[in-house]
Amino acid sequence: MSRTSPRAVLTAEWTKIRTVRSTVWTLLPTLVLSVGLGFLVGLSFRNGFSHMSREQQETFDPLFATFYSLTLGQLALVVFGVLVMSSEYSSGSIRASLAAVPRRGLFYGCKLLAATLPVLGVSLVTVLATFYTAQAALGPHRTPPGSDGAPQAIVGACLYLTLISLFATGVAAMSRSSVRSLAILLPLLFLGSQGLGNVPKVKTVAQYLPDQAGMVIMHLAGPPGDPRFARPYGPWTGLGIVALWTAASLIGGYLVLRRRDA
Repeated sequence: MSRTSPRAVLTAEWTKIRTVRSTVWTLLPTLVLSVGLGFLVGLSFRNGFSHMSREQQETFDPLFATFYSLTLGQLALVVFGVLVMSSEYSSGSIRASLAAVPRRGLFYGCKLLAATLPVLGVSLVTVLATFYTAQAALGPHRTPPGSDGAPQAIVGACLYLTLISLFATGVAAMSRSSVRSLAILLPLLFLGSQGLGNVPKVKTVAQYLPDQAGMVIMHLAGPPGDPRFARPYGPWTGLGIVALWTAASLIGGYLVLRRRDA
């Protein structure tokens, strides 16, 4: 078997991820933050439900309380996506990698596939664990997994977390630096998810950014008709916007990798 066969390259890329502890350990905070904060948020809504107005009680969405913690948990996956690509540039091992695999498209594709598999697995475990933990904390205000909108939100949250990590990998491929990548991504995602995307004058543009678009399917945006928090698109359209951002990022990363020397 040629050392540059897809199987060999994929195995090599998976070995890199598995054996670099700093990269692997960035996945753990996603689960810990999301589940832990999901429980606390659910408990907070449960304890404060009786103090809500009648209108707030009638419009209460248990899925918002369930998946709000993902807005912070996603940051660890973003760091993972950045490190998967940029760590080779910071260590200088990118030269050896490209010498061993001169077909840069093959190298890039296998690196992305090797990164996608653990991210998808962690996303699935995180979303399911967060859902059931938050529902337990909500107590009488919980919603079953088969309720209206819940299956869509669960699947959508898994896909969103995977896409946002790959989006970060593409940004890192373009910037070729962990510091520059995180300096762009963390303020964008953290500040956006913390409310700037709902400021009227900012919302016009911000609602089409990847994290804001992904909020719809996770029930983190307002219901249709809400003048402040609603989005002018549906849940799957929003996830499609995230997918377009991810595709653009990954294509940009490939073009930089193909045209620039290590």
